[in-house]
Amino acid sequence: MGIQGMELCAVAVVILLFIAVLKQFGILEPISVEDGGDAELELSAVRHQPEGLEQLLARTKFTKKELQSLYRGFKNECPSGLVDEETFKLIYSQFFPQGDASTYAHFLFDAFDADRNGALCFQDFVVGLSVLLRGTVQQKLKWAFNLYDINKDGYITKEEMLEIMKSIYDMMGRCTHPTLRDSAPAEHVELFFQKMDRNGDGVVTFEEFLETCQKDEDIMSSMQIFENVI
Repeated sequence: MGIQGMELCAVAVVILLFIAVLKQFGILEPISVEDGGDAELELSAVRHQPEGLEQLLARTKFTKKELQSLYRGFKNECPSGLVDEETFKLIYSQFFPQGDASTYAHFLFDAFDADRNGALCFQDFVVGLSVLLRGTVQQKLKWAFNLYDINKDGYITKEEMLEIMKSIYDMMGRCTHPTLRDSAPAEHVELFFQKMDRNGDGVVTFEEFLETCQKDEDIMSSMQIFENVI
């Protein structure tokens, strides 16, 4: 598997990997007619209680039945109502046994851990999932930008992008053909900045990121792939 263009395609990979993790957790269950039987989420079933149904309906683009189905899957796999980073890393390692997914999983975990408390709760999952599956193109790209903006200062630096790229190459491991040179991550960072850094100031803003991604047909197509997953 080649990774040509990975500096842009990683935006789409984020969505694919997150869906895979949710399916591993058993969270993306088919929605049956029985799912609409309860008027409210079953909050008493977990120790860490999520927001109420009405709040989640307001914060996401899911229906009541969809939220109920997602919640049942989540509570079955996560009875405590929380997923810590080590568990998250373990899930990712199962998808990439030939590589080391721990660093990439760490960055992705941080992107979902909105309140920075070191654990993902149901609302973290469902709000992020709503953006990735039902959000506008701009919302999805903003989410991806925040993933790459490791220190959350509003800019992507070459150092941050190099960390992200190294984590992707580490995750892919030996499955790339032909085998990639050690210098490949740095080379892709340079390509990324040639495309993204419109004013040549050494950092990428969200406006530059958005403009470049919107002109890339592959990325725009990838934004639509998973809209009907649930």
